[in-house]
Amino acid sequence: MFSLHPQGKDLSIDREVRQKSIIMIQSIATISLENFLTQPNIESSPAWELIAGRAVQKTMPTLFHSRLQLNLVNYINDRCDRFEAIQELRCLVPPYSPVLDIAIVGRSRLSDEDGPFNGAPDWLIEIRSPDQSTLDLQNKILHCLSNGTQLAWLIDISRQQIWVWQGDDLPLVYSGTDILPVVGILPELTVDAVMAMTRRQ
Repeated sequence: MFSLHPQGKDLSIDREVRQKSIIMIQSIATISLENFLTQPNIESSPAWELIAGRAVQKTMPTLFHSRLQLNLVNYINDRCDRFEAIQELRCLVPPYSPVLDIAIVGRSRLSDEDGPFNGAPDWLIEIRSPDQSTLDLQNKILHCLSNGTQLAWLIDISRQQIWVWQGDDLPLVYSGTDILPVVGILPELTVDAVMAMTRRQ
């Protein structure tokens, strides 16, 4: 139920606008992880992340982005017992707080209690939206890699390519029938097969 003031304006919307304005102001200056996590609307849709001291709101996903995200999570979870793929999982990797499109984490590392995941995932997957900052995505990926992530994919649907980072190695660009590296035991997966997941399954 909405509460209205005498002119009929929705006060709950006013509060949301003010809260977003506070985070937008703070995103210009640096903000600590502790301060960021106290903000009231960081879990609004799309969620806010803390990247290199700046609060950044994620881009609203497109149809293809959403399909790929869902289908890839289902693909991994249906075929891998030791790891679990989770959509939009907030991770705490001080001083960052990324919300990854897909985080793949060893089941033994997952808590029985609800809340953010403490640490970097074993494997992360980010899907680049057309208007998304590549620099922010790379900063997030490199920070996770320096804190324990073994493998990272950055999927570019428009270019039909996947950038892959492993350990300290420079990224490699995969396309077409190239077989992608994975964490855990999965059947061979090509870039073409991943891109096909943007279509209805």
